[in-house]
Amino acid sequence: MKPLVVGTRGSALALAQAEMTEAALREVFADREIIRKVITTTGDRRTDVPLSEVAKSEGDLDKGVFTKELEVALENGEIDLAVHSMKDVPTVLAECFEIVGALERAPSADVLICKGVKSLAELPEGSTVGTSSVRRQCQLSWMRPDLKMIDIRGNVPTRLEKLRDQDEYDAIMLAEAGLVRLGYDLDSELLDGLHASVLAPDEFLPAAGQGIVGFEIRADDEDAREAIEAITHAPSMKLLLAEREFLRLLDAGCHTPVGVRSWIEGDVLHMAGRVFDEHSEDNAHPAEAVVSGALSEPESVAAALFNTLS
Repeated sequence: MKPLVVGTRGSALALAQAEMTEAALREVFADREIIRKVITTTGDRRTDVPLSEVAKSEGDLDKGVFTKELEVALENGEIDLAVHSMKDVPTVLAECFEIVGALERAPSADVLICKGVKSLAELPEGSTVGTSSVRRQCQLSWMRPDLKMIDIRGNVPTRLEKLRDQDEYDAIMLAEAGLVRLGYDLDSELLDGLHASVLAPDEFLPAAGQGIVGFEIRADDEDAREAIEAITHAPSMKLLLAEREFLRLLDAGCHTPVGVRSWIEGDVLHMAGRVFDEHSEDNAHPAEAVVSGALSEPESVAAALFNTLS
C-alpha cells in the first residue's frame, strides 16, 4: 500500500491539527506509512497587511489565502490530502477538489483576550481590539459601538505576545478551538496579565466551520477518500455541510461578515445565522434567523435559514 501524504500549513496550530489527523489515521491504518509535507501559503507569507488586502491582491476575495498552495500540491500529486481549519476554506471549490471528511468539532466559540481586565463588559470605553476577522469586527461593533477595531496578524503565540507587549492593543480575539488545541488553559492567565473571556456562541456567532478540522482531496482519489471517511466524525461533518451551504447560498466567502451556529439535538439540526452588510458601515441591524430541521438533510436546513433571514 502506498504511503499517504498529508499536506499542512506550518503554523503551530496547523501542525497540531496535522498531528491529530495523523494519529487518527495511524489508529485505523496501523501498517500504512503516513508522511507529512509542510507547505507555506500566501496567508502565511503576507503577515504585513490585513487578510482582506491579501485576498484583494490575489484578485478574488474568496481566493483562499490559506489554501491555494495546498490545492496546487494536491493537483500536482505532491500530497494526497490537505488538512484545513475549515473556517479558512473558500465556500466553492474547483470541481477537481472535494471536502470529504472532518474530525470531531472542538469548541466553536470566539474568545476575547484582555489585558488588565477579564471580560468584554469590563473593557473601558474606547478600547482597541485587534482582529483580522471582519465578522468579529462587525459583531463587536454591533455589541460595543465604542470600541476601536484594528488589524492583527500572526500565529496564536505571536498575537498573544503583541497584546502583552504593545500598547496599541487592549484586547484581541481568537478562536477557542485554536487555543485549546495549543494547550492554553483559559481559566488562568495565558501570559502575564492576559485573561481569556469565552463569548457564548449563541450570542456571538462563530464563523462557518470554526473549530472543525476538515480534509480536502482530489475528487477522483478513492484511496484518500476511503482513508478520510474512516476517521470522519459524522455529526461534525453534518454541521460542516450545513454551515458551508449557508455561506454558498449567501454567495459569501471567508472574508464576509457572517456568523452561523449549528447544533444537534437527537435527529434535529438547529441553525442560527447573523449576516452584516459588508458594504455598509452601519452594523446596527444585521439580518438574523433561527431554524430547525432534519439532521439527515443539512443542506435543506441551511436553505431554510437563508430563506428566513430578516
